[in-house]
Amino acid sequence: MEIKSNEKIRVRLESFNHELLNTSCQKIIEITQNNNVNNIGVISLPTDKRIYCVLRSPHVNKDSREHFEIRIHKRILEIYYDSSINIFDLLVKSDLPPGVLYRICLS
Repeated sequence: MEIKSNEKIRVRLESFNHELLNTSCQKIIEITQNNNVNNIGVISLPTDKRIYCVLRSPHVNKDSREHFEIRIHKRILEIYYDSSINIFDLLVKSDLPPGVLYRICLS
């Protein structure tokens, strides 16, 4: 598969909610396809899982504990485009839902 593009943008998305993450990916794909950019690759990264162990009682019952976890879902979008199209400004101005962290890297 040949890619005849000059530039590449890598967008890294992170969120606690996987549904918000998927809708954000679809929104970015729609923005790029509306501007005639069809070379998009979506890469799913492993989910980070942090588990916290907390004592239920402050004084007694050391064996009684609760476990809480936070999952961080991650995706990377690689966008290959021609240098005549200004995709970077469109991605910065895109209105992604709150709760989604995104980083844009040009190369």
